[in-house]
Amino acid sequence: MTFEHRELAEGRWKQLSFVEQMANIGSEVERFLKWRSKNRPEYSRKAFERALELIDLTLDANRQRGRLRELARVREALVGFADGSNEFQCSDGSWRKYFGCFFYAARRPR
Repeated sequence: MTFEHRELAEGRWKQLSFVEQMANIGSEVERFLKWRSKNRPEYSRKAFERALELIDLTLDANRQRGRLRELARVREALVGFADGSNEFQCSDGSWRKYFGCFFYAARRPR
């Protein structure tokens, strides 16, 4: 399997905290939303694929049951949102709100 985020896939991703991982996923989701709103399907598709790749790396790196369930549901909802089925009735705003919490938490001083 080829990775867009090769360095992260080789182990660096596991060194990031869960909050940092989620904030990075959120950055790709934000790019996906931005390019989709600008009607740039190729850029949007690539950002979406990168977001899924990071979600999969996060699923692999985290073994806590609660996190696995949430991540799997996020992946499922994102795929449905992108393909138009949108079973969970997500919106651009709901994705921004969800990942915004992780952006804020990742920037907080430790």
